[in-house]
Amino acid sequence: MPTDRVDPATEAALDLLSTLVLEDGRRWGEAATKWQWRDARANLTVGSSTPYHLQTRPRGGAKTADQAGVLLAVMLTQAPPGARVYALAADRDQGALVIESIMGYVSRTPALDGLVNISAFKVSVIETGVRLEVLAADAAGAWGLRPFFVVIDELAQWAETPTTLRLYEAVRSSVMKMGARMVITTTAGDPAHFSYAIRQHALEDPLWRVHEVPGPVPWQDPALLAEQERALPASSYRRLMLNEWVEAEDRLTSLEALQHCAVLDGPQPPQRGTEYVIGVDLGLTHDRTAAAVCHAIPADDASEGLDPTIVLDNLFVWEGSRDRPVSTQEVLKVVLEASKAYGSAKVILDPYQASMLAERLDEQCVAVEMFTFTASSNARLATTLYRLLSTASLRLPNDSALIHELSRVRLRETAPNVLRLDHDPGQHDDRAIAIALAAHGLISNPPYAGPRIRLLGFDSSPRLARGIRSTR
Repeated sequence: MPTDRVDPATEAALDLLSTLVLEDGRRWGEAATKWQWRDARANLTVGSSTPYHLQTRPRGGAKTADQAGVLLAVMLTQAPPGARVYALAADRDQGALVIESIMGYVSRTPALDGLVNISAFKVSVIETGVRLEVLAADAAGAWGLRPFFVVIDELAQWAETPTTLRLYEAVRSSVMKMGARMVITTTAGDPAHFSYAIRQHALEDPLWRVHEVPGPVPWQDPALLAEQERALPASSYRRLMLNEWVEAEDRLTSLEALQHCAVLDGPQPPQRGTEYVIGVDLGLTHDRTAAAVCHAIPADDASEGLDPTIVLDNLFVWEGSRDRPVSTQEVLKVVLEASKAYGSAKVILDPYQASMLAERLDEQCVAVEMFTFTASSNARLATTLYRLLSTASLRLPNDSALIHELSRVRLRETAPNVLRLDHDPGQHDDRAIAIALAAHGLISNPPYAGPRIRLLGFDSSPRLARGIRSTR
């Protein structure tokens, strides 16, 4: 154990932690590595200048077991009578592992006999009434918590749903309000996951301590590691065993590639002599509706078969629900205005839900092309968008909602060499599909292929001047 002394409350907690008996019969203090000691001391230091901690370790790095020990030490030596301590886990099964680890320490460590009561998702100190409650990230209701200490387990594995995001926000605000300490432990994840943004903030903020342990951990069997490397996708092995933040192989694109494409400062005004296409993905209740206005810049040497550069000039987004579906009249109005403003732009639609919209546009003399979604046409959209992003041939506005969505779109292989666009649970791909529809239309039927003369009309409508927006 390190010899430098700190305050008595911190030392008492470290002393208790060091006596906890592990499954192999050793005490925690005998088995812990130097970096485990450093993390434990940082977590248990009272009055630290860095009350918030982010600790990432490879799979098998004793994250849950160490935090169970830290929680016990806090409850038994530092928490005032009646205090509330919380552990947040990805789901109830992961939360149960925290309780099982605490139960194991209590059953194996004679000094803890009779000190705590343990139930399914709660642990309480008999003498002081200090209570630990384990909350699952997929359960609603965390506002009003008054925590003394919080542990968040495996944050990079949490599903990105409104419920989990609200829970994290609620706990973070409660920690700040109560002046509590908070420890986030996780194995590295996908940089597109919301935990990566928390990591980036923690790396820069003076109130955070960040400690990332490179993998593999020293006690892993090399033969078992080699088998995992053979069995897992490369990105999964790097995240889980090496503790590296890397994108999954099935991501449509990376954040780095999106940064290369996000070069526009906002909506682009119409240009004379340029032909535009509007891709519309219509979703009335469960999905969003998106309309993307795009034009193409021919490649310098089209004879080499190079794609043009596609520019996203404007984007409109609506979000509906079962109680308040998206208004097709509102979509019609905006698309009509956009088509008029951008030189009588052609509109490309999915006929499944948009037949009425297509009829109304046709009545207004707007050119409409119906795009039927099949396995082969889905694949064409997916490969078109993938190719444009991977070659930085798509110019996008630096819009956070757009970048967020595109970073979470996946390429699913529905049959050998047949791909389609998909998205993570709780996420959307409507902007991506609208852009892909417009881009595919521009590439497959290039408006710049031959000479043409056209008189363009422009509309300075305030609706279009506002540019990229969400309509609710």
